[in-house]
Amino acid sequence: MSEESRGLRIDHYKKGSGVQSGSYREVAERMKELQRQQSMAVANMMKIRYKIVVMSSKGGVGKSLVTSSLASALALQGRTVGVLDADFHGPSIHKMFGIPTGYGMLARMDGTIDPVTVPPGVKIASLGLLVPRDDVALIWRGPIKASAIRELLAYVNWGPLDYLLVDLPPGTGDEPLTIVQSMPRLSGIILVTIPSDVSKSVVKRAVAFASKMKTPVIGIIENMSYYRCPHGDVIYIFGRGAAREIAEEYGIPFLGAIPLDPRIRECNDTGKVFISEYPDSEAAQVVRDIASKVVDMVENGKARVPEVRDEEE
Repeated sequence: MSEESRGLRIDHYKKGSGVQSGSYREVAERMKELQRQQSMAVANMMKIRYKIVVMSSKGGVGKSLVTSSLASALALQGRTVGVLDADFHGPSIHKMFGIPTGYGMLARMDGTIDPVTVPPGVKIASLGLLVPRDDVALIWRGPIKASAIRELLAYVNWGPLDYLLVDLPPGTGDEPLTIVQSMPRLSGIILVTIPSDVSKSVVKRAVAFASKMKTPVIGIIENMSYYRCPHGDVIYIFGRGAAREIAEEYGIPFLGAIPLDPRIRECNDTGKVFISEYPDSEAAQVVRDIASKVVDMVENGKARVPEVRDEEE
């Protein structure tokens, strides 16, 4: 199959980027299109049992690693899983599953898009599959990003799924806000932090975001928590206990602490699933335990909206 016929490309995708200036009729037609997209997105999302967003106000904490690892663990437990990469300025989910940038997604005659299925049976959709090269920057303002999210929610053919995980960029701005407001029956948010005090102070803003948006928090994960030396000693390179402190302060479940393991980096760089390559490793066991806790929290309706006192009140 030729490159032109194989997939949807970014130039085709960007045709709808929000309401533009023009005549009343043009604006009215665009508003009708936005309403149609929202209706399609709701219908599409209702086919998915559980929808989870993975977020952190802090960059560099490993949200994409957590998202890809959790998706793989859920798939290996027999769930049908999809991952939507909503980090438009730094998409990486496709690479963690071994798919090159610019691979494309199949666009059908009805305008819908097929996600790419990767081992162990996870479906992924990412703008990283649409841009031609890694050095292509998407210099988009908020309205274009909001439109892109609506189109992905409306037009990607996920089919019936048990779980859809959304990998969000850092912060509490356009992408998280659009996702939370556009996805019906959102199961909740998984927060990711590293053990440092700086990360802890910033991730608290994500808790406040969840509280203000009345969105349940499934729990918090501490990534890069510690390093276990070959002879057994444990070294806390980035600090200790940030996730547990946040969990205790806001009454959020602590889901687990993922240790540092150089093989995780190697698998990410080569597009291999770490928990499949090294199933007996300590980190893989932690990820599987986290996945089991997530299943329990979500499928039994245990996630709750955190209470954060507004200092301005």
